[in-house]
Amino acid sequence: MPHVIVKMYPGRSEEQKARIAAALTEALMATADCPETAVSVAIEDVAKADWVETVYKPEIAAKPELIYKKPGYDPL
Repeated sequence: MPHVIVKMYPGRSEEQKARIAAALTEALMATADCPETAVSVAIEDVAKADWVETVYKPEIAAKPELIYKKPGYDPL
């Protein structure tokens, strides 16, 4: 605990993904009071054409009670 899954458009380098994972790990350690060994981070590339059906509708629009930082867009 905790496990974070980041879904984003393709195009980031492995170095960028490693920096994202490191920043999320640091933030979780500081705010969730957990050790680094408890944190895992996955990054999934999602094609722009697939975003609405595979991410936005099922994970954002369908579960508003779980969203703590809402996106500033509405693709619907």
